[in-house]
Amino acid sequence: MLKAFRHLLDTFLDIDPAHSAAEAEQALHLATAVLLVEVMRADHGHTVAEHQAVIRALSDRFALQPASVDDLMALAQDTARTANDFHAFTSRVNDRLTHPQKIELVESLWHVAYADAHLDAHENYVISKIAGLLHVTHGEYIAAKMRAKAAAA
Repeated sequence: MLKAFRHLLDTFLDIDPAHSAAEAEQALHLATAVLLVEVMRADHGHTVAEHQAVIRALSDRFALQPASVDDLMALAQDTARTANDFHAFTSRVNDRLTHPQKIELVESLWHVAYADAHLDAHENYVISKIAGLLHVTHGEYIAAKMRAKAAAA
C-alpha cells in the first residue's frame, strides 16, 4: 500500500486524464491528508490528540482501513515537510469536492486544531489560508470553527 501511495506522490502534480479514477481519488486522499497534517504541524509540536484527530478525519471521510490510513498519514507527513505551499493540495480538493464538502473539510481542520484544547495563532492562520484557497467564505469559515469548538467542549 505504501508503494501505491509513493507512486501517487510521484504523479501527484502531473495527474492528467490518462490516469485512472482510482489514482485521482488517491490524489484527493493525499491532498486532504496533507492539509490536515499542516494544521497539526502548525503549532510546531503536535500532540497525540491532534494526530488522532487527523486519523479520525481521514477514516471518517474516506472509509479507509486502518493500515491504509497509517500509510496515508506517513506519506502526508513526509509530503507536508517538503511542501512549499498549499496550492497543489487545495487545487486538487477544489477540482474534486463540492462546496459543502469543502466546508466539511474546513470543519475537520478546526477539529484537528481544537483536539489539544488549545488553539494556536499559527493553526488559526493556516486554516484561514486553506479556507481562502478552497473558496470558503468567511461566514462559512467562522461557522465551521464554532461547530468544531462546540464539539471540542
